[in-house]
Amino acid sequence: MRDVKVKANSSKSTHQEESLSVKSTPEIEKKYVHRVYDAIAPHFSSTRYAKWPKVAAFLESLPSGSVILDAGCGNGKYLGLNPNCFFIGCDISNPLIRICSEKGQEVVVADAVNLPYRDGFGDAAISIAVLHHLSTEERRKSAVEELVRVVKPGGFVLITVWAAEQEDKSLLTKWTPLSPKYVEEWVGPGSPMDSPCVRNNPCFGLESIPETDVSVKEEKDKDSVEVLLEAVEMNHQQEYFVPWHLPYHRAEVSGASASALASGLAKKDDRKGAVVYNRYYHVFSEGELERLASGVGNAMIVDRKKKKKAFVLPQFQFKIELIVEMVDVHKNMPQCNQAEKELQVEKSQILATKHASIQSIERKCLMLDQKIVSQNLKITLLRSTIQDLDSKYHCSVQQLRTLKSEVEELKELDQEREKYYELKCSEMNEFMQNVERFRSEKRLQVENLRDQVKEFNYIINLWVFPA
Repeated sequence: MRDVKVKANSSKSTHQEESLSVKSTPEIEKKYVHRVYDAIAPHFSSTRYAKWPKVAAFLESLPSGSVILDAGCGNGKYLGLNPNCFFIGCDISNPLIRICSEKGQEVVVADAVNLPYRDGFGDAAISIAVLHHLSTEERRKSAVEELVRVVKPGGFVLITVWAAEQEDKSLLTKWTPLSPKYVEEWVGPGSPMDSPCVRNNPCFGLESIPETDVSVKEEKDKDSVEVLLEAVEMNHQQEYFVPWHLPYHRAEVSGASASALASGLAKKDDRKGAVVYNRYYHVFSEGELERLASGVGNAMIVDRKKKKKAFVLPQFQFKIELIVEMVDVHKNMPQCNQAEKELQVEKSQILATKHASIQSIERKCLMLDQKIVSQNLKITLLRSTIQDLDSKYHCSVQQLRTLKSEVEELKELDQEREKYYELKCSEMNEFMQNVERFRSEKRLQVENLRDQVKEFNYIINLWVFPA
């Protein structure tokens, strides 16, 4: 990108204006980075727990007692990873810093382009997946300069960003290329970007946009437009909106999510049951991060790598890793003598040994990750089996309850039957007693009648046959 020159009375005032311009946050970052991460902080934190092996190996390799600065620490998953070192984190998102603070971590709210540390404060610094949220090349360059500034000579800086070259090309189709409809949010009237030939072209990128708010000459406007048009002709898309799906059950009923929906910052996706936020990303092209770090202060690039994330995710993203070493350089230093050269060779050998050790640790971490994936698969299968058994158990419990209820009903019926039987037996006994009493009474009556008949016959006989 071509630098935009600003007319000023002195080089000092020009530098101050450019510095203020870089440190003033563009509207697109406020809206599509700061506000988004503030809204999704709890859900984002719950998904960020796995450590990247390269970062873990880097932190574990640092000497005991080192002061490590994490610029853009997020939920603080790397803070305290090496128990023998002191960690200090910072992030622009107050809700994420609050999450770190609740864990007892040393953190502060700060911008990556204006770190609140004195020069040479730390022994090492890391910037993990932060630079790609900065919308201009000047701000990304400033962030690298800040990382180098706060680390003492002989220290190291580890930087990782998302790469433009993705192994899974279908992933890019899920991202939204930055389109002209967002131009008005970060380009004011009279800007070179307000030109129709640029506004109507969907391929321009934010890295081509001058940041300064100071008025410039028409000739400079013309030069800026030419630079932008050259970028458009190259047709290299690096600016994207990457969606974050916040499930309905994790979204606030009122507050950040409701406000985001009302203002249009987020939208509902009923099919996925989530509130969808767009996050601004500038994905880095091959060699872009190295160009940013080259020539910054005392920095010297000692390692660079492009690789996939080493843990399982629904989608893979390539990330670029860069390790920068701060070399102690004094003005007017004479050329190194033979002893210094030998020392440098020895340092290089030690560094190579450390890198070999880091690579060995990384391979072991990858093997452990593979084992973890295998164990997670087994755990998933066991969970599925347990769920099936739980389902069968609940079904059996329900059947047992039904059987118990039926048994209770049968017992009640049997008790009623016993009572009924006893009642009828009692009535039968009483009836038999009454029958027996009746028979005895009637038998006596019959005998009396017989006696009376005999007497009557006797009387008749006396009348018929007198003596």
